[in-house]
Amino acid sequence: MERLQKVLAEAGVASRRKCEEIITAGRVQVNGEVVTTLGVKVNPAEDEIKVDGRAIGQQKKIYVILHKPKGVITSATDPEGRKVVTDFLPGIKERVYPVGRLDYDTEGLLILTNDGEFAHLLTHPKHHVPKTYQATVKGVPHGTLLEKLKTGIQLEDGMTAPAEVEYADVNLEKNESIIQITIYEGRNRQVRRMFEAISFPVIRLKRIKFGPIFLTGLPRAKYRHLTPKEVEELRNEAFKTHNVQKGQ
Repeated sequence: MERLQKVLAEAGVASRRKCEEIITAGRVQVNGEVVTTLGVKVNPAEDEIKVDGRAIGQQKKIYVILHKPKGVITSATDPEGRKVVTDFLPGIKERVYPVGRLDYDTEGLLILTNDGEFAHLLTHPKHHVPKTYQATVKGVPHGTLLEKLKTGIQLEDGMTAPAEVEYADVNLEKNESIIQITIYEGRNRQVRRMFEAISFPVIRLKRIKFGPIFLTGLPRAKYRHLTPKEVEELRNEAFKTHNVQKGQ
C-alpha cells in the first residue's frame, strides 16, 4: 500500500506537491469514491484510481535533459502562447514537466521528467543538490566581493548558504567577467540577486551542471535522455547532500 499522492506522482499525473492539491480539490476518485484527504493508502495494482474521471496508468518513466535556450518559459504550457520548454521535446509523447526552474532569460541545463518522486527528491530544500552556473557580469568584481558570495550574502529573503565561486575568464576590453558559481539552494533568481547584491549585475547566465550531470556536448535547444546510471547518480547526490546536512 502506498500514499495516494505518491502513486499519482509516479503515474506522471504531476509533481507530488501538485498531486496533493489535485486530491484536496476533489478531483481524484478511488474505486468510485471521491478522496480529498491526504495520506490515504491505495494499492495501485488493485484499486481503480481516476483523476478528473480518467483512469491513471503506470507510465514509462522518462528522464531527459534539455539545453534550454534564452527566451523560453520553464513550464509545460503557457496561457499567453509563448515558447515553453516542452516545445523542444519532439518525439516525447509522455507528459513531462521541469525539475525546478530556469528564468526566462537564463539558458542551460534543465531536467524534465514524469517521475514525480524523482522531481521532488531533486528539488526539496533538505537535499541541497548543487547547481553550477556560468555568469557573465558587468565589471570585474574584487576577490573580497566574491568571498562574500562564498560565505553567504544577505538578500531580501534571508542569508544565502555558502557558494563555490571562481573566475572563469575576464574581458578587460568589454569590462566583463565570467564567473562560475555553484549554489546549493533554489531560490527565485538567486544567482542574479547575489551578484546584484555586490553591485555587479549579470548580463548572461547559463546553468552548466546539475548535481553530477554536465551540459557538455548538448547543443542549444536540443535534448537527450539521461542514462539509468545518470538517474541513479542524481538520486545518490540528493541523498548524499541530505545526509551531509544531517551530519551523518
